[in-house]
Amino acid sequence: MRFHASHLRGMRVSDVDILIVPGLSGASEQHWQSRWEAKLSTASRVVPPAADPHDAKAWIGAVAEAVSRSTRPPVIVAHALGVAAAVAAVPMFGGKVAGAFFVAPADLGEGASGFAAYSRDPLPFPSIVVASRGGPDHSFDAIEDVAAAWGSLFVDAGESGRLDEASGHGPWPEGLLTFGKFLSRLPAP
Repeated sequence: MRFHASHLRGMRVSDVDILIVPGLSGASEQHWQSRWEAKLSTASRVVPPAADPHDAKAWIGAVAEAVSRSTRPPVIVAHALGVAAAVAAVPMFGGKVAGAFFVAPADLGEGASGFAAYSRDPLPFPSIVVASRGGPDHSFDAIEDVAAAWGSLFVDAGESGRLDEASGHGPWPEGLLTFGKFLSRLPAP
C-alpha cells in the first residue's frame, strides 16, 4: 500500500472545530482559553444557554449541541468544571469527537456544582489531562487516577494553581505548544 504525504500528517487547526469549554466563572479576556479562541481560526466558545451557571444539565447539553453542529471533527478544550460538562456529554457525541484537551479538571468526588462524579469509562477518543499539584479545586492524585481510567495522557504541571490568569497562565504558551503537539498527533481525516 502506498501512502500519500497527506496521510502521514496529523490534524491542523484548519482540519478541526476547536470547542472551548470554560469553567464555572467563564474565561476573562486575559484567560488562556479566550486568547486561544481569538488566535485559533476554528475555535468557538461553548456556553450553556441557561442563566444559571450551576445548571449542569444545560451545560452538558450545550457541549453535546456544539459537537453535533460541528462541520469538521471537533476537538474539545475544556478547563475546570468545563471538563465535567464535556465528560458528562461523551455518551451524546456519537463517536464524532476527534480528541480532548482537559486542563485542571475540578475534583467531583462530592458532586461539585450539580455534576455527578466523573465516569471511569475509557474515553472513546484521544485525550490529554493537564493538572497542577497546587490546584485548589482538585486533588492531584484523584485527577491523575481518573485520567488513567480514561486512558488519557497525563501531564503534571507542577505547582501551578488553577492554570488560569490568576495563577500567571494568561497567555500560557507552554499549554498552546502542548495542544499543538497533541493536535498534530491526531489522525488526519
